[in-house]
Amino acid sequence: MTKIGIVGGTGYTGVELLRLLVGHPHVQLHAVTSRAEAGTRIADLYPNLRGHLDLSFTEPNLEQLSACDLVFFATPNGTAMQLTPDLLAAGVRVIDLAADFRLQDPHSWQKWYEIPHTCPELLSEAVYGLPEWHREAIAQARVVANPGCYPTAVQLGLLPLLSAGLVDTDSLIADAKSGVSGAGRKASVGMLMGEVGESFKAYNVHGHRHLPEICQELNRVVDRPVHLTFVPHLLPMIRGIHATLYATLVKEVSNEELQEVFTQRYADEAFIDVLPFAGHPETRSVRGTNRCQLAVHRPQQGKQLVILSVIDNLVKGAAGQAIQNMNIMLGFPEKSGLNHVGLLP
Repeated sequence: MTKIGIVGGTGYTGVELLRLLVGHPHVQLHAVTSRAEAGTRIADLYPNLRGHLDLSFTEPNLEQLSACDLVFFATPNGTAMQLTPDLLAAGVRVIDLAADFRLQDPHSWQKWYEIPHTCPELLSEAVYGLPEWHREAIAQARVVANPGCYPTAVQLGLLPLLSAGLVDTDSLIADAKSGVSGAGRKASVGMLMGEVGESFKAYNVHGHRHLPEICQELNRVVDRPVHLTFVPHLLPMIRGIHATLYATLVKEVSNEELQEVFTQRYADEAFIDVLPFAGHPETRSVRGTNRCQLAVHRPQQGKQLVILSVIDNLVKGAAGQAIQNMNIMLGFPEKSGLNHVGLLP
């Protein structure tokens, strides 16, 4: 069995990794770290894992982690880059669920995350882990930067249109909404039920940290800078992202041709579900799964397109996509450990 380590096992993405990995047929959890909970049985902190996992949290230990074949970092931004060089030197492959390796420009990293990057030499090597677009590079990677949740939903909806050269790259809009688990498990007054319940708001309209990540990847496809207006919102629910994306056509195409752009591009993708034209995906349909549901709309048959994209922010937007990347890196069937049906109601 392949030995897996998780650095940072107490947050929402960490426990989601644990939930998914305990059912994976090809891996064995070897080490799960937490400075605050070291010595605590994992199943005592997360009773949903009782009977599935008999491990305790440990302090981060390079020797123990170096015995793993692959290590996930489910840690705050700035943590993975501290340990990754030593793990790579020990022959361990790394998947970071935070942002340490998502931006290829260290100056952009420092601007948006307000700390210097400690191993900028690895940024050009790190592969951006959106499997539907970078599968071949992921398979060979030593370091994979797992995409953010908003960027996953936005890119899966816009990239087919950009790749086909059908839309104006200067007027893209992403109006995206997330459940509160996207903010993490840390204590925060703004995330209390009494604060978010029965309310709905936009935040970071001036500029969200996911914006440069999204633009970097969209730029790669069109080979020039795109202009994207990205506005995130907070929904009074736990899981899910709904991205409503706007793009303006620059070519004459039929509705059938628009639909074909998506169905053909994602025809062989196990985790992308393209609904019939003008469908309405819902976050509950993908809750608990590694799937993204997409639908294309063309209001009043005009030039303005609306693409709807929904994911579970903790699965396809984090832990599930990380395991999908692991499967590709280690040569496992890509769907291993990820065959889940959406939770209804």
